[in-house]
Amino acid sequence: MSSRPGLLLQRVVATSLAFLMLAAAPGAQTPAPAAGRSRVPRADGPPVRLVLLIAVDQFRPDYLMRFGAPGAGLRTLLTRGAVFSSAYLEHGITVTAVGHSTMLSGATPAVSGIIENAWHERATRSLVESITDRDVQIVGGTASSGIGASPRRMLVPTLGDQMKLASAALPGTPQAPRVIGISLKDRSAILPAGHAADAAYFFRGGRFVTSTYYRASLPAWVEAVNARRLPDTYAGKAWTFEGGSRPYPAEPGPKLDAAVTASPAGNELVLAMATAALEHEQLGQRGVTDVLTVSFSSNDSVGHAHGPESPEVRDITKHTDRQLQALLDEVDRRVGLGRTLVAFTSDHGVAPLPEAATALRIPAGRFAAQTLYSAIETALTAKFGAGPWLARPSLPMVYLDHEVIASRGVDPVEVRRVAAEAAARVPRVARVYTRDAILEGRLPRDMISERITRGYHRDRSGDLHVVLDAHWMTAAVGSTHGSPYGYDAHIPLILMGPGVEPGTYADHVALNDLAPTLAWLIGVEPPAGSQGRVLTEALRRSASASRPVVEPTSSPRSSVAPGPRGVAP
Repeated sequence: MSSRPGLLLQRVVATSLAFLMLAAAPGAQTPAPAAGRSRVPRADGPPVRLVLLIAVDQFRPDYLMRFGAPGAGLRTLLTRGAVFSSAYLEHGITVTAVGHSTMLSGATPAVSGIIENAWHERATRSLVESITDRDVQIVGGTASSGIGASPRRMLVPTLGDQMKLASAALPGTPQAPRVIGISLKDRSAILPAGHAADAAYFFRGGRFVTSTYYRASLPAWVEAVNARRLPDTYAGKAWTFEGGSRPYPAEPGPKLDAAVTASPAGNELVLAMATAALEHEQLGQRGVTDVLTVSFSSNDSVGHAHGPESPEVRDITKHTDRQLQALLDEVDRRVGLGRTLVAFTSDHGVAPLPEAATALRIPAGRFAAQTLYSAIETALTAKFGAGPWLARPSLPMVYLDHEVIASRGVDPVEVRRVAAEAAARVPRVARVYTRDAILEGRLPRDMISERITRGYHRDRSGDLHVVLDAHWMTAAVGSTHGSPYGYDAHIPLILMGPGVEPGTYADHVALNDLAPTLAWLIGVEPPAGSQGRVLTEALRRSASASRPVVEPTSSPRSSVAPGPRGVAP
């Protein structure tokens, strides 16, 4: 079922495509490989040589058109790709780790186990990140590079893992598929690439690093990128945009590195790594199908700090547009876009600044989370005696202290009920879901409840899941994301390449549909945890006629019936 935001985006895309078609007429400027570049020879091999996942962190679908006519990169995708204007995240906590784990697994958090960027681990009574792995070490970093990282906390395989399983070639040989993930953020590089990836490279301590999960040392080409000290080239300069500028620190070091990664320059670092990987790993150039995942993280930093209405977001979006075309040009030169399956998407959207919303008389605001935690603690103390009852409150989830509950000999179901009722009485709390209601299916049958259920993992999620009113957030400044509402859940999704029919598709689709669709197009089994369907509506008839279409029995979908406020029954 299409939603109103999807219909609006469809109209904008349709109008803009008419303009873009005129721009593509004879004599007009059209996207093309850089001058002097030639396509690679078309030797025998699979029709798809490279699966290229491009994710832009915190990129709402309205950004495709919001800031004026798209430049070369977005224009290439919009005119040559299948544009799904009503694509949504179908999980309740819309954050980076969850979005990136979904892209090439097709799994929901209830299956993948990636429920948040970080969560309370009851066994160790500590906060763990989605990629935390103390059994591995960082490779190529410094003393400040932090603890190890790997995909071990993700419980399902990805597309790259399925390709490795399907290959008859020995791992590590030129005939075996190569899978590489690249991003500034560790979770954004690691989770889409999967368990069997050859490497995932991410930025820590001013350098691109990996972990011993993948390899014992950095390859020479990564060392060469690091040796260029690209962040240092911005020292003493300024990020200038329409309406202002933001100076970079004058001296190299951690402050400059942080400023660079929170500006369009951060995406240049990712672009440099991606182009080097294409060259030195010979991705898509060895007669087999490879996977390269590239996630541009700096957009998220800018959006958090300044909000989607800001000139900073407008400017980084335009920079990203040019960076996208630079990446596509390099792929075209080395692999050929005709042999590359491109998927463009995002991990989540972002809420408007509450101040911008209230200026338009839209209800919005900033929520003091401690008010809710205090209400829960007070209610439980009054009913069962002094606590503390909260193990780790971290909205939207609340973890109760199970050891305290057991020591008092009280019923944990009753404790959760009292806690939920206390939380539901706090102003600006829209709904409170208990573990019991979620696992037993005693929920309203509506979009929000379905997303909360798909996002709940029985061993990792909290005792309560709290949903605030729309446009209310816990961030004290700037903007954020993480809710099941449309502004956080609506994402861009574009497919381009062999077997894909260009056009605009308005029906509701889920990010979970991406992995099984890519798997079908390259002829491997969909990842084991996939909950999506093959997007057959966007497949060329010549491609779909060559093999049978097997539709999964279920796919994440949402109804639009309104649900009640308060505690889920």
